[in-house]
Amino acid sequence: MNKKIFAPVILMTAMLLSACGTAPKTTSLLDQTRMDYQAAQNNPNVQTLAPLEMRQADVAMNDANKAAKDNESSEKIDRLAYIAKQKIGMAQELAKQKQAEASVADAAKARDQIRLEQRTNEADKAKMQADQARLAAQIAQGEASDAQRKAQDEQAKALEMQNRNAALEAQLADLQARTTVRGIVITLGDVLFGVDQSKLNPDGMRTAQKLAVVLLNNMQRTVLIEGHTDNTGTHAHNQDLSERRANAVRSALVLMGVSRDRIETRGYGEAFPIAENNTAQNRQFNRRVEIILSDVNGKILPR
Repeated sequence: MNKKIFAPVILMTAMLLSACGTAPKTTSLLDQTRMDYQAAQNNPNVQTLAPLEMRQADVAMNDANKAAKDNESSEKIDRLAYIAKQKIGMAQELAKQKQAEASVADAAKARDQIRLEQRTNEADKAKMQADQARLAAQIAQGEASDAQRKAQDEQAKALEMQNRNAALEAQLADLQARTTVRGIVITLGDVLFGVDQSKLNPDGMRTAQKLAVVLLNNMQRTVLIEGHTDNTGTHAHNQDLSERRANAVRSALVLMGVSRDRIETRGYGEAFPIAENNTAQNRQFNRRVEIILSDVNGKILPR
């Protein structure tokens, strides 16, 4: 065979074999979202009572699956999977709410029927007294049921709050957060940025993703992002770098779904060191971004 013809044939075969061996990417969040989506599809109440929300979930799920099929970055796949998971949850919660409303409406119809029977039998005192006694018993039973439901609701809310606090503590522990007089502080070290740059590296983006999950699960909280540097270089350069690094973290959080109005940034340059700038290690300690998490009322103590 002619060598000029044989070489392209080998190249094309290699490309086909490489393409056939490429499998779609996936992440643990995407896998979990797929299971949630399957559960919602198998629930007839969700399909019947929340069709619009389910269609929105379908679109979001397709976007996440397409990103995985196209081998997009894990961050993009997780971001799309998180959006899909939220929409699936909205569809499920709406279905539960409508089902509960239907139960309440049925109960209201039953009470109306009792009152109608009472009005139509007012002429017969004996029957009216029996009806009144029966109605009183039903009312008492209803009040007892309401009290029981209220106690159950309060218990469920307390358990949900307990679980949420436990989840928050676990997430903050993963972020190596510490408690200070100003509140909970999470520190992003210099190693999470490019050298003398404001762009977050992959490890920094993963840390920002963890923080975004905390904020999206605790909507009442806000954050203050403060940039700091060592004393190397000019004051103007250090001030600019601290501001750019704080803004880079805010941009990453916004990209991951956190509302911009929940994030405040400040740059302090070399003004607030946590160690003497006399060794390379101490200077690295001073090159940092501190993220202060507000209390449950969204308040942060000033520096």
